[in-house]
This record gives sequence, structure tokens and C-alpha cells, in this order.
Amino acid sequence: MNTTVTGVCFQTEDPLLARLVPQAEKKCLTNIKDFGQDKVLVEGGGYEKIWLETQPMGGAMYATRNFTVGLNNSLLVMRHQRVDGRIPGSIAVIDGAVVPQFNKFQGFCFPAPALDLYYLGGKDPAYLAQLKTTLERFDAYLWRVRDSDGDGCLESWCKYDTGEDHAMRYGDAPDPWEAETPPEGCTVVPMASMDVMSFSYSACETLAEIARLQSSGADAARWSLQATRVRDKLVDYLWDDARGACFDRDKNHRPQSVLTHNTLRCMYWNSLPAPLAARFVKEHLCNPAEFWTPMPLPSVAVNDPLFRNVTTNNWSGQAEALTYQRAIRALENYGFYMLIPTLGRKLMQAIGPECRFVQQYDPFTGTPSVTCEPGQPPQDAYGPAMLSVLEYTARLYGVSPVRDTLVWGSCSGAACRYTQTVNDHSWEIVNSGHGAEAFVDGRKVFTAGPDLRITTDLQGHILRADRYGQDADVHDIKL
Repeated sequence: MNTTVTGVCFQTEDPLLARLVPQAEKKCLTNIKDFGQDKVLVEGGGYEKIWLETQPMGGAMYATRNFTVGLNNSLLVMRHQRVDGRIPGSIAVIDGAVVPQFNKFQGFCFPAPALDLYYLGGKDPAYLAQLKTTLERFDAYLWRVRDSDGDGCLESWCKYDTGEDHAMRYGDAPDPWEAETPPEGCTVVPMASMDVMSFSYSACETLAEIARLQSSGADAARWSLQATRVRDKLVDYLWDDARGACFDRDKNHRPQSVLTHNTLRCMYWNSLPAPLAARFVKEHLCNPAEFWTPMPLPSVAVNDPLFRNVTTNNWSGQAEALTYQRAIRALENYGFYMLIPTLGRKLMQAIGPECRFVQQYDPFTGTPSVTCEPGQPPQDAYGPAMLSVLEYTARLYGVSPVRDTLVWGSCSGAACRYTQTVNDHSWEIVNSGHGAEAFVDGRKVFTAGPDLRITTDLQGHILRADRYGQDADVHDIKL
């Protein structure tokens, strides 16, 4: 599977893109590190590990440029799964040894990106079987260990379980937690968690898809049913219909009041029914008084009492590059394509021609927060910021392999040429800034007007077209 060879070539006359994309590509190279015999892409910007919340997802994005490195980010997670099913929250190199770390979950942006790599890598059945076993064992671990009070809702036990470093809403919860029983004497944890419930949903949904790929109808039905059960419990227990968002519950089963961005995370894991996701987007995500600030996507609604505009690593307020990275899949899962160009451009403008690829940005001014943890040097190559630039560029102006399809973008305003290669095949889109022409292996397959998102099969046959802009005409496509 890892014999797959990929590459991207991007040329543009747009001054900002012409600066950002080459610098992001160049600085990503500095984040490629040797982990034993494997080259992997670490998070960067002071974080020199593979983190479960970022690097399988980041690796899958980077795999369009270097498939072997991107694949290793998921393979190392699977290889270091414990015998009890737990997956490391991070993997480090310490004194030359590759060390899995089990003192937090650190998110779980793993199942869907790992399955993406199955498609990009030529559909290796052995890899698919390995992924299946990994997810089955991890989901069993979650339900065996992380429902400590038996209420049917999985729990977060520390701040790092959901990657919300220093978040105010966690109160006196520990940062990491290594024990297999929850901490005692804390005000909030063990906390019934929309994130951890979504870990299970994502695992089950992906297992159902794997079963379909393996032509196992019974397994597909079983995992789909389990995914539905997890979703139903998440909605019943953590969704507040009056407020139009999900809220975790503290150890005494009391709903938290703080309005966080985490419902958008649920959308990344696809764990919400579509009508509820639509309510969150329309009532909260697009609300300028909450999340649609001048620099959108703060971690906590800016009008919430627990919002803190802290410039160091802190998930109590500022807009995180990692949230921008997750937002692409979150919004695509539910068809909110029209928001993606705005987010991509906002992030690119905030990073600016100085290429300030950092972790956080002020939600009111867009100013980059250039420091990391106390004592760390200023960030210069934070992976989620760089990969977000590359991925938004692909969606807006390029072509993205998405499992058995291609997603083409003809956004206006930038004249550019974007070519994606996988082994002997090439997909290219040439954008004039007012429309685009698409080619498969040098053969022209369609022309399109501006501001469209076009989905085709791998041969370029159009499957659907959606608007990226208010005035875009989905009928403005010629074969």
C-alpha cells in the first residue's frame, strides 16, 4: 500500500496564495521526523509528537503530497494500541525510542482519515482489516472503561482527553490522567462528554463502512445500529433543544452552561442528526455575537461568561487553527459548503504574507498569538495552520481526492493552476479567476463558472455540483 506516490503542483498569480502555499509546503518538510524506522509528520510549532487529535487527520491531508509519511501517522497509532484496546493519545521519541503515551485520549480525529487513506492507497485489504480490528478494540475499551457511573454516556476524565488545554469549563480537572479509574474529588470530572460519545460514534460509523467494503452485510447492519444507539443517547442526554447546542454534564449529571464550539466537533465526527447540526450552524456558528466573529470560530462563544481571550495555548477563547482544520469535514458532512471559502480566506488573511503559522488567532482582530507554552520559542511552523492553508486551497481552487470521488473548486478571485497526481494519474484544474477548466490525465472533462464545488468520479464524470458563492450558478457547467 505504501508504494503509492502522490504529489501536488500549485501555481498562482494571487500574491497572498503565492506566498502562503509554498511556505506551508516548505515548513511542513521541517515537521517530518524519524520515529524509529518510520518518517512521520509531527504537529510542529513546539509540539514534537504525533497527537491523536491532529496527526492522523493531518497525515491524511499531507498524504496527497507524500503518501508514505501521511500513512505512517495512522499506522503508528494502530501499531501501538494496547492489548486492552486503548490507543495512545500521543506518541513521542524519547532518547531514541518510540514511546506511546496513554495519559489522555487527546481527541480522536482518526477513524475517517484512516479510512480515507485506504482509498488513496489503492484499497489494500490488509490495511482495511487492521483498521477494523483497531476500531473494534478501541470502541470496546471505551464502553468497558469510560462509563464509570453506568448512565450510558461516555466520559472525559481530564482536560487532555478532549484536547482542551487550560479550558475554564474543566474547573479543577487534571491535565493528563493515566489511571483506568476516574479522578476523585474534582468538581466537574468525570464528565459526560459529547466528544467521547462522538469517538464511539465515529468508530462505529467507520466500522459499518468497512463492513460494507468487505461485503459483510450483517456486520454493517450491526455497526450501523450501534452507531444509531450512540447518536440517540448523545442527543437525548447532551443536546439542549431549547438552546440549540450540545452541553456536557458534570459528575453530578448537571448540564454545563458554557456554550463551546464542541458541537462543531460533533459535526466533524458526524455524530449529530442533520436537523440539529443545522440549528447549531444557523443559531450559533453563524452568529456574530457568538462564533462568527471577525476571525470566526473561537473555542467558546465570545459572549459567554467563561470566554477568555488568552494568547497562550488555551481552549477558553481564541480561534484555533486546529478548529479551522476540522471545520472542513464538519461542514462538508452536513452540506454547509458555502461557509468554507469564508473560513479559508479568513485564516489565510490572518496568517498573512508574513506566514505566521501559529496555533491561535484573536477572534476580534485576527492577530496571530505567536507564543506557545511558557518557555517555548515563538511558533513558526504549527502543522494545523499550514495544513489548513493547503487543504482550503485545494477545496477552493484545486482538486481533492475524497475516497472514490474528486472534489473540484472554481472559486473566483485567484488565477491559478492546481495539479494532483496519484501514481500515473493526474487531475488538474485551471482557474482564470472567473471560471475553470478541469482535466483528467490531460483530457478536458468540463468547464465551470466561478464559485462552484463540483464532485466527480475519478474519471471526471460529474456526480453533483454545489454553490460556494451566493451568486454561483450550478448549471454553469459544460461537459
